[in-house]
Amino acid sequence: MDALKLRSRISPTIAHLLWARALRDFGDGFVAVLLPVYLLALGLGPLQVGIVATAALLGSALLTLGIGLLGARHDHRRLLLAAASLMIATGVAFAVVDDYAILLVVAFAGTANPSAGSVSVFVPLEHAVLAREAASQDRTKMFARYSLVGALAGAGGSLAAAIPDFVEPIGLTQLTALKMMFALYACLGLFGGLIYRRIPEQTPSKEQPTASALGPSKTTVYKLAALFSLDAFAGGFVVQSLLALWLFERFDLSLAAAGTFFFWSGVLSAFSFPVAAWLSQRIGLINTMVFTHIPSSIALMLAAIAPTLYSALALLLIRAALSQMDVPTRSSYVMAVVTEAERAAAASFTSVPRSLAAAVGPMLAGALFAASFRAWPLVICGSLKIAYDLLLLIQFRHVKPPEESSNQKGP
Repeated sequence: MDALKLRSRISPTIAHLLWARALRDFGDGFVAVLLPVYLLALGLGPLQVGIVATAALLGSALLTLGIGLLGARHDHRRLLLAAASLMIATGVAFAVVDDYAILLVVAFAGTANPSAGSVSVFVPLEHAVLAREAASQDRTKMFARYSLVGALAGAGGSLAAAIPDFVEPIGLTQLTALKMMFALYACLGLFGGLIYRRIPEQTPSKEQPTASALGPSKTTVYKLAALFSLDAFAGGFVVQSLLALWLFERFDLSLAAAGTFFFWSGVLSAFSFPVAAWLSQRIGLINTMVFTHIPSSIALMLAAIAPTLYSALALLLIRAALSQMDVPTRSSYVMAVVTEAERAAAASFTSVPRSLAAAVGPMLAGALFAASFRAWPLVICGSLKIAYDLLLLIQFRHVKPPEESSNQKGP
């Protein structure tokens, strides 16, 4: 019954966002797996792969900061169309460029996402539109659905990453096939832009001239941004591109097998989102974020020392089933504890430090890979994430969204 009620409350604008998110995450899904393969095929090493991933995340952070400052003063539809155009340009550039220095520039200025997660210039804009369109009682469920659609599409994209392994019978080299996949990424950006065109324009209210800045919720947002940055710095050590690189180097995993693994990993993550929404209604958003995250970090650390491929993959799948349950709950929590006028800025100011912090990890992880310390990035990631979870619980267990507080006041 709840699902039927939610379906009836999905506006056409939200439906457009879900379709556009699906296309974008499908592209991110195969790019995250293929990026290290493509760079290695061009003759680069693990350290250079890490540097490209760092450039991509750093550029994404700066773009997200700019979008956050502009989001309240400009039409979200136009900004989303601009982001889709940048996605097209990124795919085309990766498809035609071989030079490492130019690839660094493209990674920095473009939308290539080595994490295959919600780290992109699109995120604060879509969050602001989603929070505006969804009723407060449906917010967490809507963010869960938004995350579910993206994760399922990303899982499909991971499976599509195996396509270059099957090109020999038709006479294409693997490098050519990899370039064609980046051309496909550009096409997905084009289709996403056509969908964003169907979102109605909305002129920002003249009654909120300072909406681009944080107001009464500034202290809360800054504390959350600092904690989220610690989490993102930890996650930067094991972005999906580097996790794929670890599997390739540690267990000599094939591209097809890696695509299959990341597909099932994405499926498990996807179906954890509605579970997170259900769980948050019973134990609260913060408790859901913390008590699902800690076991996932332990599983990651155990995978680092797993003696066999199958035991490592099993532990990584356990991690996948738990590690993303904080995504919709975190987004919903941020939108719930700030005023409506602050939402675009809050989404940006909590996303940008995350992206900046996450940008450091891949380069450090690449250096550890190059020095043959392959298990250390996973161990460092898990340890720091556990520290983040404990700090988040200590700092915010009593800061509850209005809907949680009202539920507690009931009979």
